[in-house]
Amino acid sequence: MLVIVAVTTRTIARVSAPSRPLRIAAVPLMLAAGGLLSVQSEINGRLAGAIGAGSRAGVTAATISFGSGLVILALITAALPRQRRALAALVAAVRARRLRVVELAGGLSGAFLVATQGITVGTIGVALFSVALTAGQSASSLAVDHAGLGPSGRQAFSVPRAIAAVFAVSAVLLAASERLVDDFSWQVAVFATLPLVAGVGLAVQQAINGRVAAQVGAWTTALNNFAWGTAALVLVLGAMAVARGLPGPLPSNPWLYAGGAVGVVYIWLTALLVRVHGVLVLGLCLIAGQVITAQLIELVAGETHMGPLGIAAGLLVVAGVGVALAVRRPPATEETSVRG
Repeated sequence: MLVIVAVTTRTIARVSAPSRPLRIAAVPLMLAAGGLLSVQSEINGRLAGAIGAGSRAGVTAATISFGSGLVILALITAALPRQRRALAALVAAVRARRLRVVELAGGLSGAFLVATQGITVGTIGVALFSVALTAGQSASSLAVDHAGLGPSGRQAFSVPRAIAAVFAVSAVLLAASERLVDDFSWQVAVFATLPLVAGVGLAVQQAINGRVAAQVGAWTTALNNFAWGTAALVLVLGAMAVARGLPGPLPSNPWLYAGGAVGVVYIWLTALLVRVHGVLVLGLCLIAGQVITAQLIELVAGETHMGPLGIAAGLLVVAGVGVALAVRRPPATEETSVRG
């Protein structure tokens, strides 16, 4: 399996017009990338819970996740001449104004997302977190395309995206209503809005990451994201430590520190796979993989926060993905309009 993934991703990086077999092979990778985001949410949520409670524990977990991811990326970049040249190309692109500094700031959205994982997952569960996140991501993608933030510039209104957004927003309302009826509290209500906002930022992050990846490649784009996100989280955690002190001691379970490595693979895959199917299909497959994996995680863990309505909400998101894919524009038109 690992050999197949390596060959597929290497081929994607080398071609500008993917063949039909390559497009088919990329679909399970896109679904897997979405699943990785749910896995990271579960890991970071558990890490935050093991550290303590509240926003300090969440930000501490996010800082550890981003910081460890940055270390992994930096070490590999230093060891590979090709990636060192790509990093130099990033600096040159900024100096030549082919990239603006604001286009490098996608990692700030990622930092907010990871901090939100640590703060909210322990309270609302990974499934509701994922449904809320995908609702924000789907709805905001319409505005992101209209504003022209992606690498292909401004895009006209897309009926498939609108369908996916309607399904996703309906799903989060359905899932949230069940949880609020069963266990109403303002904390759950407020916490459910945080991943919704994070989803808005995730759509922006994917768009500007596409601009950076078009200049310097997916790997350097991931390194840039982790550098910005780590810097922001260290500043926030430092301010919290000065005001309220540090949270409790760090846990000894090594698996709780795997969130950074998972995040590295997620960012790299999404920046790479957007070349194959474009932003639309990538986003839809990420949503499907994320929601399905989140439901499976809670089912296996035996700690589900969702009942029948929550499961229906997850199925509604997946149904929206299927409908949007079924009625999307012909491949030639889609590639012309969304390719980064």
